[in-house]
Amino acid sequence: MGIRGQMEKKACKGYCQTSPDIHPTVMTHHGGTKPYPLTVYFDADCPICRREIDLMKIFNRRNHLEFIDFSASSYLPAEHGLSPCDLGKVIHARWSDGTIITGVEVFREMWEAIGLGFLARFARRPTINKLLVKAYTWFARNRLRLTGRA
Repeated sequence: MGIRGQMEKKACKGYCQTSPDIHPTVMTHHGGTKPYPLTVYFDADCPICRREIDLMKIFNRRNHLEFIDFSASSYLPAEHGLSPCDLGKVIHARWSDGTIITGVEVFREMWEAIGLGFLARFARRPTINKLLVKAYTWFARNRLRLTGRA
């Protein structure tokens, strides 16, 4: 973790260990047009998170996705309006129109952006959505422990 990330962690007691609000922020775009790019905020100090984003980067051939490592010392919370403490609790992304989405919806939108819309549609089915939200909620609460950082 970068120095700034360590300072934020100290400033936000319970960084990623509190119960995150995992319920996704869902937005709809009229006419099917999405305001790309979608900027995804991720923690490169988390090996699991980094692998997921590395995979997204490989398939980001349309350049619909941009990635910002909020654990980097160069990350400036004031510039993005999002603190590392909040970003560390649940995945966030921001559309180019400024709308922020969180949780499982970020993954679904990433899948659509890289051409895996069928996977996103499957993940929106009610039963699958419930399972994904439960699994992600558990992961988000436990990711620091799972990656040896708690």
